[in-house]
Amino acid sequence: MPRQLPTVVVIDDSTEVRAVITARLRLSGLLEVVGEGGDGTEAVGLAYRHQPSLLLLDLSMPVMDGLEALPGILAVSPATRVVVYSGFDEGGLAHSAEELGAAGFIEKSLPIDRLAGELLAKLPDRHVVPDPRERPSGRSAGSGRAALSYDQQVLDEHLERFHEVFEQAAIGMATMTLTGSIVRANRALSDLMGHKPHELIGLDYGRLTSGRGDLLDAALLDITRMSADIVHLEHDLNGTVDPPRKVLATLAPVRDSRGQALYVFLQVQDITRQRAAEEQLRRSEERFRLLVEAVRDYAIFMLDPLGHVASWNAGAERIKGYTASEIIGQHFRVFYPPDKREEQHPEDELQQALRTGQYGEEGWRLRKDGTRFWANVLITAVFNDMGEHIGFAKVTRDMTERRRAEEERAAAAAALTQANQQLRQAAEEQKQFLAVTAHELRTPASVLDGTADTLSRHWSDLTDADRTRLLRSMSSSAARLQRLVTDLVTTSRLDADALRLRPAPTSLAVLVATAIETVRTTRADGPVVTHLEPDVQVLADPGRLVQAIENLIGNALHHGTPPVDVRIGTHGGTARVEITDAGPGVPTQIRHQLFERFTTGDGTRGTGLGLYIARELARAHNGDVTYEPGTPDRPAGTFVLTLPLAPGVRE
Repeated sequence: MPRQLPTVVVIDDSTEVRAVITARLRLSGLLEVVGEGGDGTEAVGLAYRHQPSLLLLDLSMPVMDGLEALPGILAVSPATRVVVYSGFDEGGLAHSAEELGAAGFIEKSLPIDRLAGELLAKLPDRHVVPDPRERPSGRSAGSGRAALSYDQQVLDEHLERFHEVFEQAAIGMATMTLTGSIVRANRALSDLMGHKPHELIGLDYGRLTSGRGDLLDAALLDITRMSADIVHLEHDLNGTVDPPRKVLATLAPVRDSRGQALYVFLQVQDITRQRAAEEQLRRSEERFRLLVEAVRDYAIFMLDPLGHVASWNAGAERIKGYTASEIIGQHFRVFYPPDKREEQHPEDELQQALRTGQYGEEGWRLRKDGTRFWANVLITAVFNDMGEHIGFAKVTRDMTERRRAEEERAAAAAALTQANQQLRQAAEEQKQFLAVTAHELRTPASVLDGTADTLSRHWSDLTDADRTRLLRSMSSSAARLQRLVTDLVTTSRLDADALRLRPAPTSLAVLVATAIETVRTTRADGPVVTHLEPDVQVLADPGRLVQAIENLIGNALHHGTPPVDVRIGTHGGTARVEITDAGPGVPTQIRHQLFERFTTGDGTRGTGLGLYIARELARAHNGDVTYEPGTPDRPAGTFVLTLPLAPGVRE
């Protein structure tokens, strides 16, 4: 009678990773895979339904991460041995998982051939490991423990270099789950937070924000909903740090090829000195302003109840240019520009001062020579001991220099703000570029390595369904790598103005047909309907123009609804390629950024370089790519690539 195998449930939000793991566990002959899922909530449900012997649990997943799901799994299936499976090798992380009830911790860097054995080692002694001779035929376990493939060695070397850079960085850095739990932290962050490195692992970052965990929750919610790629939080550190510090935390999601957030990369900078310097500068400017105002000369004079000048001091003569003999007896309207006189503004000032006791304002005034100055004016109604109104006291300060300085400071601040925005944008683009590149490369490279190894050593042991699934995964991953490399090389050349075109008169229909054929051989997203008549000749570099058209068609297949309709034609002396899908069209709120780098539209997948490259390649041909909003008949709208016709070609 065949021996009953221990059962296992596999939980990982990457379908490609799950495919490799489940196939290898089944092939081991040591375990029976009874279920698989993509997040913590599914893990709890599968544990309750199957009551498995083992549950292999990924750490960072959407909705509910592994650390959050662990107590729920054990609550519904107490006998299940939960093993945390993570790409991070932090000892503190393993300790946190074990405190929550995990039976063990396995790193994803473990050779896949050893995974089944490592899982069995977590079971109680009452489970009997099947005799290796009862396993399905195939290569022996000994041969499975052979040296890692060259590709695996290359990946491990790059991973080690990343770890070195991460650990040696002068800026505090960490990786968090989608719910804010720290799973990796470098030395700079632990020093900044006043904790030992292992104390940060498994800790909710919100606990370090001096009670502003709500800001972190809101930021993580924005990231998981795909509405934010970079979030900045400024907060004080909690009371464990002396003296108190203020930090700027920058959160950037690490997404998979579908745009789904896997982890959150955290960068923390100490801005205590910066904020203190800004406050000191503000106070210094305030003290300087008070000092300047205290020593400036004032124009102080009296008006009679009707507004005629009744007295005049030296400050008034210096500021306004009139001598006492020239101005006494004249109405003070003479100090105001013509438009204010016509509005009866001087008389209105006196009426308001009489009603409220005092009136003040700043505005333009005139000197004797007709030049203007910016004045700070205070008018006070004056009464005698009998309560009779006897006139007004008027104090005027020349604030022209201060106003000019404020305008210059405002202009300088605006210029500085713009420069800072440009710097932040450049830094964010670089950070996004690194995140996109790393994660677009990591998953397909890992899948290709694991899948190729599985097929090469276990082809005859796999079922047809397993082989088909793994081959499809290899094909998809290879195509994604090729598209990414092509886009990155083109973007690099565009940025460096190093793109070299070799234009020649070419059939537009041939170029479009070539692009469609390439798309059909590398993607299976949906049908493409073509209308390639009448044909026209364009002056273009065939390879580059085909790349631009491929990107436009690929964008319609990825983000639109099939079928995709492709037409060529001419209008206004230019050739046109029109690409339309059957979907609802591009949302109004993102149309302005469609052709910017790293814009992924719905945020589901891709590098966000396709439309940017298509437009830049078209412009390099003296053409352009635009988006024309839809109509009631064709709501999806149309992406239009325009090019000059070849010399001598008429519409």
